[in-house]
Amino acid sequence: MQEISEHVFIERSYPGVTLGAINWPHGLILIDAPFRAEDCRAWRSSLLNLGGGVDRLLVNLDAHVDRTLGVRAMECMVAGHERMAEVFRTRPVTFKTQGPETGAEWEMYNGLGSIRWAPPEITFNTTLQIHGTDSSLVLEYHPGPASGATWAVLPGHNLAFVGDAVVFSQPPFLAGADLPAWLTTLELLGSPTYQNYLLVNGRNGLVTQKHVHQMRDFLKETQAMLKELSDSRATAADTAALVPVLLKFFEFTADHTEQYTCRLKWGLAQCFTRNFRPSGEQIEE
Repeated sequence: MQEISEHVFIERSYPGVTLGAINWPHGLILIDAPFRAEDCRAWRSSLLNLGGGVDRLLVNLDAHVDRTLGVRAMECMVAGHERMAEVFRTRPVTFKTQGPETGAEWEMYNGLGSIRWAPPEITFNTTLQIHGTDSSLVLEYHPGPASGATWAVLPGHNLAFVGDAVVFSQPPFLAGADLPAWLTTLELLGSPTYQNYLLVNGRNGLVTQKHVHQMRDFLKETQAMLKELSDSRATAADTAALVPVLLKFFEFTADHTEQYTCRLKWGLAQCFTRNFRPSGEQIEE
């Protein structure tokens, strides 16, 4: 566990997403959850060492399986955007490991078993302010990367957990993306307002403004290539040809090639349908 600001911690040792913990006198605010039961137990045990109060609130930054699969095992109240809650209403009550290969982290692990979802009990539309003793946390809706995409912002620390708005060393998940909205979100993140902010993304940990610009370049190229396919009356299956070109935007080790190829192939097909064929084939979250 790394303390990145006073009483604010991140944890990157578990597969899946970057976890966050904000230690207030009356309790902890948690950002996302590990997806394996044993990791949830280890994370909860680590949090006991922080001391503080007994209250717990877990914030999910979107509804992606990697960050929501282990939420029930964290045994605390959950907050998330109302669109995230809508996603849960369309999912089966119990998670099963069968399904399409999407390049998600959880798909790389066996023995996850049958798990019941824990949808958010506290929801919001635009913003939600959570007040501590001497600081506050603001949950903000920033559309683009996924349904209900949320930032958890600590204005007093100049710090923001921005979820999957920016990633590096791996391609983003495009299946639930709204590309124009995502680019608008990145323009805000690259504006003077956030130049002096410490930014934590949902996959790699700390990110810089350089990563923000690289993400914007990738999305602009992706949008242009998908539009070109759409103008030529191509189908979602034709987006697979774009994968080798778009993978070159990211540097990663060879052992991830198959996973990230799968992630982009699935994501591009779904993104094409969502953004350019809105009345076409079924879209899966």
